[in-house]
Amino acid sequence: MLYTYYLVFLDTFAVIFTLMMLRVLYYRWLYYLHVFQQLGYKTNELIGWLKDHWDEKVIPRSLVYFLISTMLLIFGTEFLEIRLNLSAEAIILFSWGLAYLSSTKTFRPKKVKKPLVWTTRVKRLSLPFGLSSLLLPFLAMYLGFGGWLNSAITHPRLQEAASIQFDAPSLALGLALGYIFIPLFLLLSGYLTAPIEEQIQNGYKRQARKKLASLTHLKVIAITGSYGKTSVKFMLRDILKERFSVCITPGSFNTPMGICKVINNDLQAHHQILVLEMGARYAGNIGELCDIAQPDISIVSNVGFAHLETFGSQKVIAKEKGTLVQRLKKGGVAVLNGNDPIVSKMGEDRSDIYRIQVGLSSLNETNSELHLNASEVDYSTQGTRFILHKNSRDTPIEPLDIQCPLLGKHNVQNLLLALGVGDHLGLRMNTMQLAASQIEPVQHRLELKEVGDYFMIDDAFNSNPVGAKNAVEILGAFRSSQRFIITPGIVELGDIEAEENYKFGTHIAEAKLDYAFIVGLKRGKVIEKGYLEAGGNPKRLERVKSLFEANDKLKHRIRSGDVVLYENDLPDIYNE
Repeated sequence: MLYTYYLVFLDTFAVIFTLMMLRVLYYRWLYYLHVFQQLGYKTNELIGWLKDHWDEKVIPRSLVYFLISTMLLIFGTEFLEIRLNLSAEAIILFSWGLAYLSSTKTFRPKKVKKPLVWTTRVKRLSLPFGLSSLLLPFLAMYLGFGGWLNSAITHPRLQEAASIQFDAPSLALGLALGYIFIPLFLLLSGYLTAPIEEQIQNGYKRQARKKLASLTHLKVIAITGSYGKTSVKFMLRDILKERFSVCITPGSFNTPMGICKVINNDLQAHHQILVLEMGARYAGNIGELCDIAQPDISIVSNVGFAHLETFGSQKVIAKEKGTLVQRLKKGGVAVLNGNDPIVSKMGEDRSDIYRIQVGLSSLNETNSELHLNASEVDYSTQGTRFILHKNSRDTPIEPLDIQCPLLGKHNVQNLLLALGVGDHLGLRMNTMQLAASQIEPVQHRLELKEVGDYFMIDDAFNSNPVGAKNAVEILGAFRSSQRFIITPGIVELGDIEAEENYKFGTHIAEAKLDYAFIVGLKRGKVIEKGYLEAGGNPKRLERVKSLFEANDKLKHRIRSGDVVLYENDLPDIYNE
């Protein structure tokens, strides 16, 4: 009788082990689905992510230890002529499995910035991904419990079937292999569903083109640049709405499907102007967007190093951004950043378009090469003030004093681009002066907020070297309180990423901030190096694993009136 209970215990132990492993597999499956969504469903970027996280997420040490231990148990005991009975083998294997693989902590972070969204695309992807991911676990259970199930069917009472008839090695190794192959099945599912997704997207594109063709009165304004696109877009909205009915893409909607969604769902017959933000991570992206909506007015903010990792070189970036000018309709207008030597030359080979250049001047004078010119830039906690000059061949225009509730010189450049469009479309300078004073700060882009009894500068969406440097300089200008920065640095810069993050560290040191939290124990090393070699105080910098850890530590240091800069809030996939 006692032996029968022991056998029932082993069978129960096998079932519990299997259920626990299936739970781990489920959360691992959800985790990779979430990663793929954050990577924009791009299989090439998923491959790169898997390579970067190979020993951390894909094949972690715990899995390697389990596989090695299991192989030694199965084959080593036979080689050494060590005899283990079936029950001992099962207990050892299942105990190792629970010790090494039962934790879901890696795949279930306590906090996420952006949770998995069950869009229709995710649901379509989940079908092949889910079915393929179940193959190995189900095979393991079939092989592992085949004898036990047969006995359960044969005998009228379950307790009479209690015996060591499950195959522990098949069960343990099968579930472990199911664990390993989940990323591979996700890749295969991505490739399998790609043609279906392409057909669906082509349908949305045809619908958007047809709708635009029917709105003959509509002017399309397209904005691109390595950074500043979203800021220019919202500034343009606030200026043009003084006279026109304007439709814009919300947030950072700058992909083909984001643009199509706005055109198909939000654009109405009464709208006079459609403002589109056009983003690019790869060569050809701008052309694809222009195929959907060819612009009447193109705005190029700058050419920097954003997404250098995917473009390969700044030359390729410049050519891609220049596509927006090359794809202008005949008689169209290009509004360009005259301070950027690359951008200022765009469209010089097109005699059928009109070019407007705007920019900043270091002196209180009008730059004859610029249609609109800003000088005497100054900023405070109330925003930014500057003097606006306009070159006019006809009647002299008196300089205007512009006040806007934004921070930073780069925002002045962004505003000049919007003012250039407004001037071309016939808005009076005084009207635009009033509109500029009422511009709403763009969320997460040097947005100054009062949080309880301290201030926060939210620059979470900024991820370029120039913007990051500007943000640190602005924070350094606050002198009446403690100044904190929380940042993971800058990513997707390819070969120059380490160099730019080193420079970023030097900027933090030169600003003499009171404390810096660097998010990323590994990635943050180069920022810390730049900080220390520039004379930064090692007691005023700390590297942490995640934004949430940084916020917890900040609570113990911050006081009333202090200022915190959040510079570049990366997705959860970058947490360490």
